[in-house]
Amino acid sequence: MGFKIRIRQCDNPIDVEMGETILQAALRHGISYPSGCQSGNCAACKSHLHDGEIEMSPFSEYALTDAERGAGMILACRAVPWSDGEVSWLAEDDVVTNPVRHIDCTVTGLQDLTHDIKGVSLTPVDDKIPEFTPGQYASLSFAGLPGRDYSMASHATDPTIDFHIRAMPDGEVSAHVANTLAPGDPVRVEMPMGIAHIRSQHTGPVVLIAGGSGIAPIISILRAILAQDDTADRPIHLYLGVRDEADVYLEDYFADLAAQHENLTVTWALSEPGGDTARRTGHLASLLQLDLVRHLPLDGWKAYLAGPPVMVETSMAVLEDFGISRDNCHADAFFTARELADNVA
Repeated sequence: MGFKIRIRQCDNPIDVEMGETILQAALRHGISYPSGCQSGNCAACKSHLHDGEIEMSPFSEYALTDAERGAGMILACRAVPWSDGEVSWLAEDDVVTNPVRHIDCTVTGLQDLTHDIKGVSLTPVDDKIPEFTPGQYASLSFAGLPGRDYSMASHATDPTIDFHIRAMPDGEVSAHVANTLAPGDPVRVEMPMGIAHIRSQHTGPVVLIAGGSGIAPIISILRAILAQDDTADRPIHLYLGVRDEADVYLEDYFADLAAQHENLTVTWALSEPGGDTARRTGHLASLLQLDLVRHLPLDGWKAYLAGPPVMVETSMAVLEDFGISRDNCHADAFFTARELADNVA
């Protein structure tokens, strides 16, 4: 026994088996349903439930808020139907449709960006970098280890695919990257995924917020914004948050960009400074509260956020308070492998 679910973007309803999620059934039927992590964390499969009853398996509050649930939204990867129904995936502004590919790559560059963040450059063995949109991410598999998700710091037009990989406490994969990975090593890559990408049709002011290695996708998005023809008239506010002075990286790079673009302001913040500093201190959400009031009203603004989940959520709450709705906040919360497991347990 199963149920029939109509997907508004498709011609025919699909059969969903008992206990199967809408996303699993859609993929089984060969439908390219927008998706990413498939574990209730990334929000790529966020959808409208127009009719029917579903049961939601555990998911992250960062992927679907209580308000969104109340408005009839679901995550297709966690939605198990209990009746016939009808859904549609979100028709977000400037949705990208880059196909997900599996490619074999070779490590062609390694760089110590900080004491615990490694810059990793990969080159596809066929020299063909898949199309992706700034802000998207990939799953990397090293030496038979479990795949882990990391955001691209580069562009599809660059000669390599670049990542910033932070060593995590008790992290099997990140420890391998930090201590063992070497040039020439093979890496299996699945990409691109994620919906926290640049909305290239947007031409209004932008606030970019990065915590730690969240700088990676924010670099990619910032480069794309600055390359647009209308950039000179758009205020761009970049906030970079790290713990202490030893965690600051690519400072000269961002300073050079600010020198070249008068509309770009760059703010560094140390959340746990170990001594006196000339930089601003505190959590990014607190700095946003102090700064954004000078720019009210924030109609037409967009925000891009990447980094630790707490930083992302507290910053988004501030942005909402100042009038930037969650629909205009495109966020990538960097969950650890343990946090992902806990969220779906």
